[in-house]
Amino acid sequence: MIFKGVLDQRPYPDHGLTLKEWSAIPPRLVRLDRIITTKSVLALDRLLADDSTFYGDLFAHVVQWDNEWYMEDGLHRAVRAALRQRTAIHARVLVITADGVAGPAGPAATGRAAVEGQS
Repeated sequence: MIFKGVLDQRPYPDHGLTLKEWSAIPPRLVRLDRIITTKSVLALDRLLADDSTFYGDLFAHVVQWDNEWYMEDGLHRAVRAALRQRTAIHARVLVITADGVAGPAGPAATGRAAVEGQS
């Protein structure tokens, strides 16, 4: 199994971050087998495109909410990594708490190991 799960929607509250705000979050390694995707459709032409990240962020966007890790953007990057036998990808991780406060994930905030989502 590549991902922990596949959804067709975002189960977490809207965070309202812009691409510029996402870019301020430093990327970190996230294990693919801990991620639940929020998109169930993969466009093969985008997966195979050489310039698929040309217009977007180089790193996937992951939201940590309710002790789960949801991939909001970067599905094609994650599948390409899995096809290359990689078990983790670099992603920008945003933590959303129960009271709606959002912030970047950090070692002090998450208490996680070097690879986010590592059990």
